[in-house]
Amino acid sequence: SAELTFVGPENPLFGDLPSRAPDLRVWMSHGDSVQVPPPGFVVLARSANCPVAAMGDPRRDLYGVQFHPEVGHTHRGAEILRRFAVEVCRCTPDWTPDTFIEQATAAIRAQVGREQVVCGLSGGVDSSVTATLVHRAVGDQQICIFVNTGLLRQGESEQVVRTFRGRGMQLVPVDASEEFIGALEGITDPERKRRVIGELFIRVFEREAKKLGEVRFLAQGTLYPDVIESRGPERQAAARIKTHHNVGGLPQGMRFELIEPLRYLFKDETRVVGERLGLPEEIVWRQPFPGPGLAVRIVGEVTWERLETLRAADAILLEELRAADLLRQVTQQSFAVLLPVRSVGVMGDERTYQHVVAIRAVTTEDFMTADWARLDYELLARISNRIVNEVRGVNRVVYDITSKPPATIEWE
Repeated sequence: SAELTFVGPENPLFGDLPSRAPDLRVWMSHGDSVQVPPPGFVVLARSANCPVAAMGDPRRDLYGVQFHPEVGHTHRGAEILRRFAVEVCRCTPDWTPDTFIEQATAAIRAQVGREQVVCGLSGGVDSSVTATLVHRAVGDQQICIFVNTGLLRQGESEQVVRTFRGRGMQLVPVDASEEFIGALEGITDPERKRRVIGELFIRVFEREAKKLGEVRFLAQGTLYPDVIESRGPERQAAARIKTHHNVGGLPQGMRFELIEPLRYLFKDETRVVGERLGLPEEIVWRQPFPGPGLAVRIVGEVTWERLETLRAADAILLEELRAADLLRQVTQQSFAVLLPVRSVGVMGDERTYQHVVAIRAVTTEDFMTADWARLDYELLARISNRIVNEVRGVNRVVYDITSKPPATIEWE
């Protein structure tokens, strides 16, 4: 982060911010910087290490900033973006969850017509909101397919089936765990893991959909951060950070046409839409879980033994955070990671050489940036003690204190 100092003339981008917040804390993460503004532009703000942190040409209504106004760690960032949209671009601020739901359902009806849709349902908020929107639009023309990849958290498969069969949607559960674990054998590169999982995921869908007859559409819970980090087709000039299985991991010969009603929403907006659709709180506020599942929380090769070790450690972490009422307000995403190293320890007066588990817990508003959660030391000690004593083959627990950026929230 950096402290922004306003230096330029009055302008519609910042309005009266210079008088109300003369030294604004903003989020900056970059290697390049503008040293001298181009002709017609004037410097509007600077920081200690960036001489042109914001610049503008008010006559032509052109503005540029070096910091990230869209993330929660930039103070008054939402106000700056609002001023840009309303005062500079003269947009009308009429987005509401109700208008979004109305427009999304109408668009889905127009796209689908009388065709059938299969929806990739994981039980997370993204796919749940997608499934509910599509169901509202086309009813029983949608069939939800839940694929158990074997890469889910403890008890998750049973919970998803139990929850969504009670909501009036057609649900087909598929146990493909042996296929996924077999396909991942010997793979350690995280990008290869994501691509293998993404392609197999679609192939399983195609196979199951064939049993349902001719199905043309696949509904997915893709969000805009997925598109940003994967360098989706509309962002080819951007750098790829990592491939999300529902964006960059899709095979080129994919047979389905995609329905992605949430593609330009962020997580917080998706939750608001989910609440307005009447989804239960445990679904709307469920912590995010990556599409490739525990495969990208096991650094290195994925095996059944390593999966069971991670599942047990992760369950302890979530149980302790839930008991402390920290899963929603304090930690927006929390999970365990199994590292590809072993460490020496002493248990029962004997030397051990066993696995290391890392704990990751972050606070964030938008998931584009995040800070590590300052958990109570006693809580961390209790989590560590339980994992070492209750999870076979683990003798060390470490806590990740890295923000995003420079790190991503997930390890892979």
